[in-house]
Amino acid sequence: MKMDDYSDNTTLIESLKNGDESAYTYLIDTYHHKLCVYANSLVKNVYSAEDIVQNVFIKVWEQRTRLKTDHSLKSFLYKLVYNEFIDLYRKNQSLFSLEKSYHDALNGIVQEEDSESFQRVLNAVNKEIQNLPPKCKEVFILSKKEGLTNIEIAEHLDVSIKTVEAQITKAFSILRSSLEEKVKSVLFLMFSKKKIQTKPN
Repeated sequence: MKMDDYSDNTTLIESLKNGDESAYTYLIDTYHHKLCVYANSLVKNVYSAEDIVQNVFIKVWEQRTRLKTDHSLKSFLYKLVYNEFIDLYRKNQSLFSLEKSYHDALNGIVQEEDSESFQRVLNAVNKEIQNLPPKCKEVFILSKKEGLTNIEIAEHLDVSIKTVEAQITKAFSILRSSLEEKVKSVLFLMFSKKKIQTKPN
C-alpha cells in the first residue's frame, strides 16, 4: 500500500489493526512532531514531552486491535498525550495541588476542543503576560517561566523580597481580570506553585 493511502483515517486504523508496520511508521512520521509540541506546551520540558509521545505511540501499537474506525485517530492521539501528562502529574504528586474546579475545566477543554483550540488558549495566556507592566512582567517571567525563587529574583533585580511578592501578586491579579474563565484554568495549571519536577534522561 502507498503511504498516501494511509492519509484516510479509516484506512490507517484498519491497517494498524492488521499489524501493518508501514501504517505505524506513517503514524509516527505524521504526528510525532505535532504531538511533541503539544506535550511540551503542557509539561514545559522537551525531554518529558518526548517520553510522553513515545509512550503514546507504544500504547497505540499495543492496543491497535481495539481501535475504532469511526473515531478520529488524531483526536485519540491528543487525548492520549493529555492522559499521559496527567499521569506524570500524579506520579509527581502535583496534581493534587490543583483545585478540582480548575482541573475539571482544563480537562473539558482538551476533551471538547482540538489541539489547535487549546493552543489558542495558551497563546491568549502568553499574550496577556506580554501586556503586563514592564517590571511586573519581568518579575513574573523570572518566577513562573524561568523558575527562579523570590530570593533569587530579589538579588538579581536588587529589590526587596516583598517587592517581588507584590509584583507577582499584581501580575496574577491583572491576568485573572483580563482572561476568560476557561483560560484562567490554563493559567492556574501553567503557573501553579507546585510544578512538575522533571529531569532529562
